[in-house]
Amino acid sequence: MTTRIRKVAVLGAGVMGSGIAAHLANSGVRALLLDIVPPKANPGEDTSSKAFRNKFAAGALANMRKQKPSPIVSEQVFANIEVGNFDDDLPRIAECDWVVEVVKEDLEVKQSLFARVEKHARPGTIVSSNTSGMSIVGMTQGRGADFRKNFLVTHFFNPVRYMKLLELVAGKETDPEVLKTLHRFGEEVLGKGIVYGKDTTNFIANRIGTYGMMKTIAGMGPAELTIEEVDKLFGPPMGRPKSAVFRTTDIVGLDTFVHVAKNCYDTLTQDEEREAFRMPEFILDMVKKGVLGDKSGGGFYKKQGKDIQVLDLKTMEYRAQNKVRFESLGAAKDVEDVRERVAVVLNGQDKAAKFAERITLDVLAYTSRRIPEIADDVVNVDRAMRWGYAWDLGPFEAWDAYGVKKGVERMKELGLKPAAWVEEMLAAGRTSFYGVEGSKDTYWDIPTKSEKMVPENARTQRVEYLKRGNKKLAGNDSATLWDMGDGATLLEFHSKMNSIDDQIIEMMNTALDETEKNHKGLVIGNDGSNFSAGANIVALLWAAKSGEFESIRKMVKDFQTANQRMRYSPVPVVTAPFNLTLGGGSEVTMGGNAVQASAELYMGLVEVGVGLIPGGGGNMQLLRNVFGPYAAEKDFESMPFLKKVFLAIGMAKVATSAEEAREIGFLSQQDGITSNRDFLLSDAKARVLGMADAGFKPPRPTRFRLPGPSAAATFDMMLYDMELNGQVSAHDRKIAQKLVRVLTGGDTSTSVLLTEERLLELEAEAFLSLCGEEKTQDRLQHMIEKGKPLRN
Repeated sequence: MTTRIRKVAVLGAGVMGSGIAAHLANSGVRALLLDIVPPKANPGEDTSSKAFRNKFAAGALANMRKQKPSPIVSEQVFANIEVGNFDDDLPRIAECDWVVEVVKEDLEVKQSLFARVEKHARPGTIVSSNTSGMSIVGMTQGRGADFRKNFLVTHFFNPVRYMKLLELVAGKETDPEVLKTLHRFGEEVLGKGIVYGKDTTNFIANRIGTYGMMKTIAGMGPAELTIEEVDKLFGPPMGRPKSAVFRTTDIVGLDTFVHVAKNCYDTLTQDEEREAFRMPEFILDMVKKGVLGDKSGGGFYKKQGKDIQVLDLKTMEYRAQNKVRFESLGAAKDVEDVRERVAVVLNGQDKAAKFAERITLDVLAYTSRRIPEIADDVVNVDRAMRWGYAWDLGPFEAWDAYGVKKGVERMKELGLKPAAWVEEMLAAGRTSFYGVEGSKDTYWDIPTKSEKMVPENARTQRVEYLKRGNKKLAGNDSATLWDMGDGATLLEFHSKMNSIDDQIIEMMNTALDETEKNHKGLVIGNDGSNFSAGANIVALLWAAKSGEFESIRKMVKDFQTANQRMRYSPVPVVTAPFNLTLGGGSEVTMGGNAVQASAELYMGLVEVGVGLIPGGGGNMQLLRNVFGPYAAEKDFESMPFLKKVFLAIGMAKVATSAEEAREIGFLSQQDGITSNRDFLLSDAKARVLGMADAGFKPPRPTRFRLPGPSAAATFDMMLYDMELNGQVSAHDRKIAQKLVRVLTGGDTSTSVLLTEERLLELEAEAFLSLCGEEKTQDRLQHMIEKGKPLRN
């Protein structure tokens, strides 16, 4: 039995196959990407050449470089992908520990390919199909016992890098060890959320998701709702992505949506709701006419000039979108807790709320009746919808938010039928699908009619568990210090967008006071949507407009000091950034002794977008990272490295992955990357304790040999040309000049060694002077009001 997967063959280089190969490479796993030899040659092509024969697989790599969002975390990952073709290279699958098939959804094609795979794969090699609904029995027909024992379905979701769900479906003969191996690999190496489905049409997520979309489309006419109204309703107000129903269909493709629904209709002959999967004629007509969504330039929505128009289902013509206003949506707008927000919408009295309630309860009743057909429990179903469709709440979590008993009563009023087990659960005295025991989550297990612990990896750590365990050590409105156990503490930010304010700075010092006195090390991380979106610019603008420059100076100095104190504390500090880590969030991240970052990290010093430069130490920190051990070196040619730092800050570069953050210099080569966000806090804790137990000593402060005014003049010549050519405004140039003065060390020369404190003084001076600029204040105001940068 193969227990360690080092190399994977991906058979099929289409959108999904190339996405799987890319994500394997992202995760440090070597991938062999194969596809067919092109059936036709263009004039002049040498059909015997590797370039021609590997054209489809090589073309997939070229497409990856152009795709947005990018399927790769760094250009460097291409070193992990080899390309080839089925005719020449299929024997090379003998080098691989896992073979995943991603060819077209045609049973004969799959069977034929598996017959060839069986000839070349080593005994014990795991073989899987990425099918979205074909039966394992059909696909493995004619294969031997060893092949069937090592065969299963591994259903990834598109785009593979970003969608967390990986559905595993075992056949009747699949060895349980195979399932365990891929579960562990998928979760720990690929960073996926694993869900166990049954060998049924479209498995879990697509079965429930398609049913919900079909019911929504069928019901919107009688409810007198338009496309934009449905999407506004079934977006964030209901804990769903902004793309909601119709925009999602445009992204996926109407042809794909039709194919998935048709697969349900054709094969689910025993489903009591089979007719719900019959595609409406108007959508079939759209597909016939080539109106497929984004891939054809338009679907339910279409870009006309600068505007996004919407399809009017009465006229089947595009028109301008109308403003969507409903009392229920207005009431839900400012409700941050998703469970409360969903309940507010479903309990509303306008036509939108009534429609949302009807469709939601219909989907909940249907989903309850699908257990144990498509999955064994509520946990697998909820995770499938959260991880595969990006719902904030799975069906049963949403039902808990609405009220299980109330939901059953309302379903009966509406003529809907929940599964018998739901009423049995209520009769047993259990009023919700989920509960809490100690610090962990529990769920109602249907077969045993009892409460069970929600299964999760031992590496999963959440702030919520610490909260339930009464592990709070200190806190205020913006941050809390928790005891993680084993000598580690955790500083959690929880201000709006986790933006840095006075209270967070205060808690950084409190956290160090407590940790230095009673613990081994400090982790800075949280369970929010983002690590930190930067400084609180509302407070900053108010102070600048009021002329409160001494309070700004104090805030800047206090933040710099807190970041420096973290760096040079006698206990190690590990920061655990993820998702948006901007401005002040980046400075906190670089202020620690080590970083344990989520693979999905969007990190940057973006202050120039609001007319400022970093003020919490970011300029010095990035210089320190990029210069490394050569900062004080006499013979070190600093200009290329200064240019790298200048461009990163001056162009407000945001890394789109942890790997890219490392390449820019925000992270070091020694910093860790966690592929599964659920493990981030646990990994950061292990790292900080490891540092402490290995005899941690704080680093020596860096001294810098910087070139001073001569280098600043060189940069300004470039800025002068850019201003002349209209590439930057006069104020852009002024900001850049202030930045350059800090980065080149002010009035210094290469014969002088500058301290970190001197660079921080230069930074504070530049930051304060920019705060006093009217155009910077206009930029801050524009960002607060419009959410995007102003060019002035």
